[in-house]
Amino acid sequence: MATVEHCLYCFETLSAYLESRKPMSLSEIEKSYGEYVKEVEAGVAASDKTESLEKRIPALRRVADSDFSEASSSSIPSSNSTMSLTTDTAATSTDSLPDANTPKITESPLFVTWNTVSARSGHTSLRGCIGTFEAQELDEGLSSYAITSAVHDMRFDAISKRELPSLEVAVTLLTDFEDCADAMDWEVGTHGLRVSFAERGRRYGATYLPDVAPEQGWTKEETLVSLMRKAGWAGRKDKWRSVDLKVVRYQGRKKDIQYPEYKQWRDWVKQRGVDAEEDEDEA
Repeated sequence: MATVEHCLYCFETLSAYLESRKPMSLSEIEKSYGEYVKEVEAGVAASDKTESLEKRIPALRRVADSDFSEASSSSIPSSNSTMSLTTDTAATSTDSLPDANTPKITESPLFVTWNTVSARSGHTSLRGCIGTFEAQELDEGLSSYAITSAVHDMRFDAISKRELPSLEVAVTLLTDFEDCADAMDWEVGTHGLRVSFAERGRRYGATYLPDVAPEQGWTKEETLVSLMRKAGWAGRKDKWRSVDLKVVRYQGRKKDIQYPEYKQWRDWVKQRGVDAEEDEDEA
């Protein structure tokens, strides 16, 4: 399935493209993110231990003299200590790390989606989405489609550097392609669809990822008609069943993150001098 590291790689690729610098590789990100998660989790464990000790202090004070109490309380790290995790720290979890028993995915058909996130409401709006049904090596495919979907989706203007802080990226790795027995042989929320058909000598085709129909609240019929419209079909809505549709269903393993999570990891990387080492090597 898609991972946090895949999403970080897309952000890193786009950010580097807009800043005219060399991006970190996918393998470098996977290695650094594993170290980052361990450090954050260690900080959380230390914070939990400190909190437990702080809860016991009132009881200690009741049985100790005032001098001992003052000495005890002064030894407890403050809330802004490096041992504590602040509330604006992005959540991390071992759930984002690959299972040791799960084979690592190195290539897959994929889509990269960019959304803008409203600072006021948190609502997301599509900003670009392009992918491929041909299996790609992930290091090359994610890098290529992160840029392509950000600056070459003809439905939108190219994403600019100033927009980075408002972005969310979603990576979807596509699996389980199957020909449908008929246009209704699929499930909303489980399958993505790829339709193709011909009418009056013209060929049409379009796709929706698995999350589109449930996000829009569409029925199967509404999804199919919308997908045909997306392909360019201009026929009457009530005549869609007369079109000879070829429908392929597939599933998607999706992961998404927003810019603050990327920024926090990237700041952690910079603090360890990774960029400086790369600059020296390039020089």
